[in-house]
Amino acid sequence: MHARKRFPLIGISAGLIACQAQADFYEDSSLSLGLRNFYYDRDFKKSDAQKSRVGNWSQGFDLQFKSGYTSGPIQFALETSSQFAYRLDGGGGRGPDSVIPYDRSRKEQAKEYGRSGIAVKVRASKTEVRIGEHRPTLPVAYLDDSRQLVTTYQGATIESKEWDGLTLNAGRFSTFASRESSNREKLYLLGTPDRGSDGLNFAGGTYSFSPSLNVSYFYAQLEDIYKQNYLGLTYVADLGNGYSLKNDLRYYKTTDDGDKLNGDYDNKSLGLMTSLRKGGHAFTIAYQKMDGADPFPLLGYAPQLHLVNWSTIAFYQAEERSWQARYDYDFTSAGIPGLKFMTRYMRGTDIDRGEGMSRGLESERNFVLSYVKQQGALKGLGFEVRNIQIKSRYGSDFDENRVATTYTWRFW
Repeated sequence: MHARKRFPLIGISAGLIACQAQADFYEDSSLSLGLRNFYYDRDFKKSDAQKSRVGNWSQGFDLQFKSGYTSGPIQFALETSSQFAYRLDGGGGRGPDSVIPYDRSRKEQAKEYGRSGIAVKVRASKTEVRIGEHRPTLPVAYLDDSRQLVTTYQGATIESKEWDGLTLNAGRFSTFASRESSNREKLYLLGTPDRGSDGLNFAGGTYSFSPSLNVSYFYAQLEDIYKQNYLGLTYVADLGNGYSLKNDLRYYKTTDDGDKLNGDYDNKSLGLMTSLRKGGHAFTIAYQKMDGADPFPLLGYAPQLHLVNWSTIAFYQAEERSWQARYDYDFTSAGIPGLKFMTRYMRGTDIDRGEGMSRGLESERNFVLSYVKQQGALKGLGFEVRNIQIKSRYGSDFDENRVATTYTWRFW
């Protein structure tokens, strides 16, 4: 008799738990549509350039759904994304421009392209496992959102924050979709898509000794291409009277791995950067040194923003020494929140162009003005204008202009 009474109670309890889990899954979910209108123009200056000009004007869409977590000791969540871009103008016959896919047989850019992805997340305590699509910002794998569609990686990762101040990461990426592609491909180094790796394995972490001091270490293996070690140190000193000094040290060592699909590999990169800040002003100087017979390894067109002198031309060539002088101003201090300005000059020397060839030299100058609407209708609407000038002793000289308008529409 008692057992018969107990079974309905168990069923009711299980149903309530399931309903609560379902409520968390939906009630904590969000659906957003990112809009990006992007104009890109690169004007080559040298008379022997293969193309005098490349570029286009495009509209991008990034639809993202993120569920909440179910309740319980082991929790589940889901994320999906669909990216799509449409070329509004330009591109026809102008050649590849690193924004829109280029059909070499037809000698024209695609009119449209896109891709979708899904990720399943599992969480227990402060540890999360993610399987499917990723947009990482790690020292060994980084997304690219500098053009239109965002670089995505496919694989499995785990992130743990069980201990205060310590974040641990590990995982494996098997394929990626670069910023100008609809397709998922094996991971490869820039310029060698025919030599793809079976996967990128990595592990590492960051420990914060205090709010002003943290250290990071990561190890990565791009199977049959390279092994890589990364060490990063950041320290922020309070100088008083509103002044602060941020110092960064970043070091990479990369050697060949396994079958050496890209041959013997040897690169070491050391970057030092310091930024003095007061109010809305920031003054930055940086130095970066490449050692070894090879340039810094880049995964396809994905950037590596942990290089202190990463930029349009990146300053990553073999034996290159580069420095940077930069100034930022946040107009919030002048009563105009959301408006920002940045300018910088970068110069690289001693580029190893090969045996018997003279050393290369290159420079870059940037002006960037951006504004994000802070309140009222269309809050979050952003505008950015970027002007870039590149000069190179043996490479391409060009002027580049980018204009981007962004807005994220949140359905819920």
